[in-house]
Amino acid sequence: MGTRRYQQRARAESAEQTRRRILDTVIEKLRHAPMEPISVEDVASAAGVARSTVYAIFGSRAGLFEAVGSEFYDRAGYERLLDAVRHPDAREHLRGGIRAASAMLAADRDVVRALFSIAEHDEHGVGRIVRGTESERARGMARLARRLEEQGELRPDLSVADAEHILWVLTSFESFDLLYRGRDLDAAAAAELLVATAERAVCT
Repeated sequence: MGTRRYQQRARAESAEQTRRRILDTVIEKLRHAPMEPISVEDVASAAGVARSTVYAIFGSRAGLFEAVGSEFYDRAGYERLLDAVRHPDAREHLRGGIRAASAMLAADRDVVRALFSIAEHDEHGVGRIVRGTESERARGMARLARRLEEQGELRPDLSVADAEHILWVLTSFESFDLLYRGRDLDAAAAAELLVATAERAVCT
């Protein structure tokens, strides 16, 4: 019985190592060759596994890229972002959310840029990842705008819908990257500028 459990554990650990090796391979390809097409065959070859192994683990190319997205954002600190937006004070939600998101984007900016660039012509793979994260961000901005209004923190001359639009722009990867890469600011400085701009734009 002990031997069987050991063998099962060893197989599970080996399977997890294979899974992570495949995900690492895709992330490295995004980081170092962002404009090259990524096929299951190329990933399998680079990871040292059979093509059938990739499909057995992830089900499809789309499933592989969904797992890549989840793995990347987990590594970048998604839990810290979730903690920030759970703050009961809407204004602190805004501040903490922007700071945590900026740290996530800076954690591996080149991979994020690659995902956004590839998404434009890879609808069912990378595009699916980006659409999912952007839809989640849109819901988050709608919730934040409503919370600001409910707590009396929203500018009286601004509708909830317009606040949502403004927050959508200011929390985008593009806004962060224009400061981080375009103006050569570090992530913390870029985040503080975005926080200040957001508060001036939507808060009382």
